[in-house]
Amino acid sequence: MDARWATFVVMKNPAIARHFNTLAKLMELHKDNPFKIRSYVSAYNNLRKMDEPLEGKSEKELQEIEGVGKAIAAKIHELCTTGKMETLEKWKAQTPEGIQEMLSIRGFGPKKVKAVWDGLGVTTVGQLLYAINENRLVELKGFGAKTQETLREKLEFHQRSRGQFLYRTLDVATKTLLVQLRAMFPEEVFERTGALRRLCPTLTNIAILTSLAPAAAHNIEGAEIKEGDGAQDAEKAFTSMVIDGFPVTLYHCTKENFGSKQFRHTGSPEFLKAFVAAFPGVDFQDCATEAEVFAKAPCDPIPPELREDDAYIGLARNGQLPELLEVSDIRGVVHSHSTYSDGIHTLRQMAEAARDKGFEYLVISDHSKTAVYADGLPVNRVKEQWAEIDALNKDLAPFRIYKSIESDILSDGSLDYDDDILEGFDLVIASVHSNLNMDEEKATERLLTAIRNPHTTILGHPTGRLLLSRAGYPIDHKRIIDACAESNVVIELNANPYRLDIDWKWIPYAMEKGVQVSINPDAHSTGGIDDIQYGVLAARKGGLTASACWNANTMVL
Repeated sequence: MDARWATFVVMKNPAIARHFNTLAKLMELHKDNPFKIRSYVSAYNNLRKMDEPLEGKSEKELQEIEGVGKAIAAKIHELCTTGKMETLEKWKAQTPEGIQEMLSIRGFGPKKVKAVWDGLGVTTVGQLLYAINENRLVELKGFGAKTQETLREKLEFHQRSRGQFLYRTLDVATKTLLVQLRAMFPEEVFERTGALRRLCPTLTNIAILTSLAPAAAHNIEGAEIKEGDGAQDAEKAFTSMVIDGFPVTLYHCTKENFGSKQFRHTGSPEFLKAFVAAFPGVDFQDCATEAEVFAKAPCDPIPPELREDDAYIGLARNGQLPELLEVSDIRGVVHSHSTYSDGIHTLRQMAEAARDKGFEYLVISDHSKTAVYADGLPVNRVKEQWAEIDALNKDLAPFRIYKSIESDILSDGSLDYDDDILEGFDLVIASVHSNLNMDEEKATERLLTAIRNPHTTILGHPTGRLLLSRAGYPIDHKRIIDACAESNVVIELNANPYRLDIDWKWIPYAMEKGVQVSINPDAHSTGGIDDIQYGVLAARKGGLTASACWNANTMVL
């Protein structure tokens, strides 16, 4: 591969961590050494949260990291220098690809995968779904009718999510790719387009509009061209390729019609149809810039992220487009974790990082006592943290740390501390982390009860979804938002790229009802604070303004 592409193949910490997670699952599947399995699970949990890059470190330097022994260090170094781990490859070779795919499905662990593999002889997701349709899983120990139906839903969700990527994944890859393309072809133009430019939370490919001629696309270093995909019609010319595992589509144009093509390829079909209908008879071809397209209409330029449907066309025509939230509008870091629960950095480190990044305050909200899997805080630890916050606030003033907790919403909707403890917090984030299989009515009532609790300040990640991994539990969004309006409860837009929950589509209704939205990183490390940017992008897609964003305004408690 050309040296100019070397930076495009980088083994980031989360990717390194995932290799250890996969190794642990495969070894558990094959019932190997439980001690080694635990060590690899521990490595996964620690490495995925680390901010300092592991890549580039020697084995000796890696061993100096807390929790990284000689064997783990050797495997990390092997991954960073070769891109593979020999031990992992050995286990993969013994495991059918379909079984490996099953292990990637959240909530379908090695023991259950082994049970269906041994008990039914299935080796692919398709075969397993067929077995479920024939009601065969109930024959296996540990698989009742309810478990079978839940697994069916997970498998079907997994199949629907194939070939999709998180926005952050393609965003990071695109930044590097654009640098390389512009270096290779300095005379040509390369810009994001399509759903990528519209900031969609999940995507199928990297879409780039370019003045590069279709024939020249074959000269891109490291690109695997999909033959036959490039259309010859000048109106539809595109080239499909794969670069380092990512599907990339180049849409070709000239510099003279770049604006027209960018407008066309950015907007969704529904938006484009409505826009053309709103301005009949206008010729939008041969515009060098998008500004010319909107001037021809005429209307104010509609931001790319708002071009999903016709909702903003009338507002643009009347000069009434909202002034969308910017990252610079966010004044404080709300929803963060420290070493008091499952965070990787101390309370002081989290506070100093937030301060040094330009924020005015930090809301520390470690997990509550029910979340034992995340070292949730029993009452004595809560009071210990409060004392440290008081001391740090004196030391770090005028920067301030607010006392908070991410209190688990129990099955009946109650929070998991007594009122006298809840009253001691500056604010309470109420979130669901368990019993996610309720039907819509029960799930909605559970959240409604939590919202009506007088101690609840913010409703955390309302559906509990994990994009491309776990569908959110079903809730009646309108009833939830209406209840938040009645109880003056803020709704979280969890900025973690795997969540982005509440979904952007419900932001307009929240704004209509006067419900504030808080952009919260759910940071488990100092680097996690930076996820605020992805929350802001998702919020902009929903039309959120600074005035409607809770942590873009002065803290009012």
